[in-house]
Order: sequence, then C-alpha cells, then structure tokens
Amino acid sequence: MTRPLPTKRDEAWRYANLAALEPVWNDVANVTEIVAVPAGETLDRQIIIPPTTQGVSVTDLNVTIGKGGTFNLHLLNAAADYGRIHVRVMLEEGAHFEMGGAILGKGEETLEIVTETIHAAPNATSNQIVRTVLSERATGTFMGKVHVARDAQKTDAAQSVKAMLLDRTATANAKPELEIFADDVKCAHGATVGELDKQALFYMASRGLDPATAQRLMLQAFIADSFVNVAENAARETIENKALEVLEALS
Repeated sequence: MTRPLPTKRDEAWRYANLAALEPVWNDVANVTEIVAVPAGETLDRQIIIPPTTQGVSVTDLNVTIGKGGTFNLHLLNAAADYGRIHVRVMLEEGAHFEMGGAILGKGEETLEIVTETIHAAPNATSNQIVRTVLSERATGTFMGKVHVARDAQKTDAAQSVKAMLLDRTATANAKPELEIFADDVKCAHGATVGELDKQALFYMASRGLDPATAQRLMLQAFIADSFVNVAENAARETIENKALEVLEALS
C-alpha cells in the first residue's frame, strides 16, 4: 500500500519540492533500505545521489547500530532537480554514529538531508557535519533531530551545519534540533549561513591566484570537513572527486 503524498504541514517535508516529487511518489514511497550494524562491529557507507528518475532522487535509510558498534556514513547530495536523503538511526548502548554530508546545488535544484538520530541507551555518541554550497536559485536544506531517551545517560551528540551562498538568490535552510529526556548528557548543535570571505579572496589574489582558482580552493576546503572521517583512501577519493566535479559547475 502506497503512503499518501506528504504535505508542507509535515515538518520533515516543509521545504520539499512536492510538485517534482508527485510524479514519482508511487515508485519511491515504500522503498526503505534497512541497515543493521552488529554489536562491536564497524560499517562504512557512502551515498552519492544516483541517476535520477524524472530529475528526482529519494533515498530512505533506516539504521540500527548494535551495542558498541560504529556506523560511518558520508553523503553527497547534488545534481538532481529534487534530491532528498532521509536517514533514521537508532543507537544501542555504547554505539557511535558518524555522519558527514555535503549539499551542492545550482540552478533551481532543491536538495535535502533529513536525519533522525535516536539515542535509546546509555553511553552512545553521535556526530553530524553538513556543509552546503549553493548558487543561482538553488535551495539546500538540512533538518536533523536528535532524540535522547530517558535512560540514555552519558549521551554525547553534536551537529555542525554550515552553508555558503555564492548568490544571494540561493536559499539555505538549517534546523538542527535536540529532544532530550535524560539529565546527564553532552549535546550541542550549531548552524551558520554565510558568503565567501572577501578579505581571504583578496589575500589569495595578492599572492598571485586568479579569482576562480581562489574561490575553488576556498570551497574545496569548506566542504572537506564533511569527508574528513572517510576511512579508506579510495572511498575518500571517489566522493571527493565527485564533489569537486560538482563544485566546478557551481563556481
């Protein structure tokens, strides 16, 4: 049975491009990938927005991390008229969730990363880093909810969200959110939206770099935070090269 098409009244879909989603909704509505990380083990995963159907890509990931396990997830959301990655993670005792995501948009693209991180047991940790670069009239959104259950003492959770607008016609939305029911936790989040540092660009130009090269290097450094924890060199090269390819089209 296909779920009904979401509406803007649903907070998780507030910024979505529902007009683009509607024609393919029957194909993507019930497609959820299930990932189970066994206790004490580590799993690394990358998601790069795949070839799209009618310009739309929707990825839905449901993850359970067993006791003492680790899940490292790296995301690149780009090159779709409407691209959405939704990740739901539940952490058992002593588990760790590490996520780095990049949203790179141009033209009229609408790109989203939406996460639900559920700390269900004590001593679990999570860290989410998202970097967004947008040009023209693109819209990039991160919505991340961290839920800490009453028994999940000693939780340590962090979210860092930063967006860079190359044109003032672009739109960045950031909504990190904490819902905490335990009283012995360490949780923090932060979100910023800005533009390229003109003084830094001027300094690089004074050292002989042309403006296009200076901008590209600054953007490359900006999104590098998202992929710093990619474990394998080959995997890091794959996702970084794809990100750089997209950045070339933005700058």
